[in-house]
Amino acid sequence: MTAAPARAGKAPAVPPADAAPRKVDFDLKQSGIYIAFALTIVIFAVLTDGVLLSPQNLSNIIVQQSYILILAIGMVLIIIAGHIDLSVGSVVAAAGALAAVMMVDMDLPWPVAVIATLIFGALVGAWQGYWVAYFGIPAFIVTLAGMLLFRAVTYAILGNQGIGPFPDEIRTLANGFIPGFLGNVGLGAELGGADLFSIIVGVVVVVVMGFLQYRTRVGRIRYSQAVDPMWMFLLKVVLPAVIVMFLVVQLARFRNLPWVLVLLALLVVAYTMVTNRAVFGRQIYAVGGNLQAATLSGVKVKSVVFWLFVNMGVLSAVAGLIFAGRLNLAGPTAGNSFELDAIAAAFIGGAAVQGGVGRVIGAITGGLIMGVINNGMGLMGATKPQQVMLVKGLVLLAAVAFDVYSKRRAAGAK
Repeated sequence: MTAAPARAGKAPAVPPADAAPRKVDFDLKQSGIYIAFALTIVIFAVLTDGVLLSPQNLSNIIVQQSYILILAIGMVLIIIAGHIDLSVGSVVAAAGALAAVMMVDMDLPWPVAVIATLIFGALVGAWQGYWVAYFGIPAFIVTLAGMLLFRAVTYAILGNQGIGPFPDEIRTLANGFIPGFLGNVGLGAELGGADLFSIIVGVVVVVVMGFLQYRTRVGRIRYSQAVDPMWMFLLKVVLPAVIVMFLVVQLARFRNLPWVLVLLALLVVAYTMVTNRAVFGRQIYAVGGNLQAATLSGVKVKSVVFWLFVNMGVLSAVAGLIFAGRLNLAGPTAGNSFELDAIAAAFIGGAAVQGGVGRVIGAITGGLIMGVINNGMGLMGATKPQQVMLVKGLVLLAAVAFDVYSKRRAAGAK
């Protein structure tokens, strides 16, 4: 008896089976930033006798670096698309000045002022995005002009004086902490107590992270794709979980989780999902990776670039509110060199000079490296600005040199 013929146009079913573990491929370019981050922490922790990792100091690093990390999220997207934005520091100052005038001088309700400030940031981004995307002027020139223009706007709004204080809600967002809803839990005589609610939040985050990684692995196995060996998978799950819980416990021992950390976490999750899963995210990489191919593939390149600058303007306004709220003052010199720190964070975090490469979490890691360097050198007594600038400059140069070296090595291997 002959077997019945298969239906036309339908592929034979493949029985589900575990995918074979793939060979461990250590990508130094992608993983090197995390190794560098770990080494930076270890070095300064040793040099400062552990003060760097104390609860209060970790909280200070997050709060002090928050506005740079917010800018780095938008900046890495701009760089992935093959552009640059030199105006973000001036936009931060102008946004803070506008918010101060509305909240302090005009006595507008703070939600109205916040929304108006975000709209201002979007209009700034639209202004610069138009000249770059639709008029064809290089972003370097447009944003360099914007750096001067919006600094002039800041001086026009404030003159040579600052405006403050800000409402309590704005200061709480920049400097405040989540209240302890469930009281403290004892961690021993040496560690003292820690906020139970913050620890529960950390556990939930760790569980969600592990579940998402497990679901991704199961999906790859289901489609017979290669996956990491089990020991490597467990390492990728356990190591981040330990780091997150250590940070959460330390913060819970001080004054709980900062509100600005919650804001940062939401931004990182949202933009990571956009870059990894959304069509717009794929278009950003396509534009920066190969502009001609993206155009021929039907990507609306001008629209993508335009909205990237609008997004950068909004994030600059958010950073302006955070920075002004932290200082409780909007000053005409606010935001000086913020653009350099944001650009450095993106490049140190693995973004490519030519565009097409970069990750949000990499930019955040790069920004944290800069923050640890600033904080660690301050703890060591390096109060002179030139000392910190020297180290940061060398780190940035090393990161870009490594990127160029990696590309040359990859080209030579082909």
